[in-house]
Amino acid sequence: MALNLIKLCVGVESIDELDAHVANGLARSRRDGLPIEQTHTTRMTPTRADDIIDGGSLYWVIKGQVQVRQPILAIRPFTDGQGIKRCHIVLQPVLVRTVWQPRRAFQGWRYFKAEDAPSDIPDAASGEEQFPPDLRRELMELGLL
Repeated sequence: MALNLIKLCVGVESIDELDAHVANGLARSRRDGLPIEQTHTTRMTPTRADDIIDGGSLYWVIKGQVQVRQPILAIRPFTDGQGIKRCHIVLQPVLVRTVWQPRRAFQGWRYFKAEDAPSDIPDAASGEEQFPPDLRRELMELGLL
């Protein structure tokens, strides 16, 4: 069974904002003649990389809720220009919305077992996806979603 990662999406207020950030990064890569792929740089390299790239995803926590995931395509350790070891997590540039799941703040990334991960929301959502994010968050806090 694939292993996932979970990480706070710092500075991002919504899924739409994350989607725009991904699109801008891909456009910048295309413009600069770089490989057209989305990477997220971290300081620590996962030791269980083989389990992660075997179908794992990066789950993003936005405003205290797991809201979306991106499939992980590769994990590439590297050393930056200052001699510091880092890691590129190569992500499929597709955001898969998930059922919202509350998550407290933490630093860095964490392993996230498949059985703990929220399920995906199908494209033809049951109507719950139509709520604006603020209303949806409030309904979840009240236990109504």
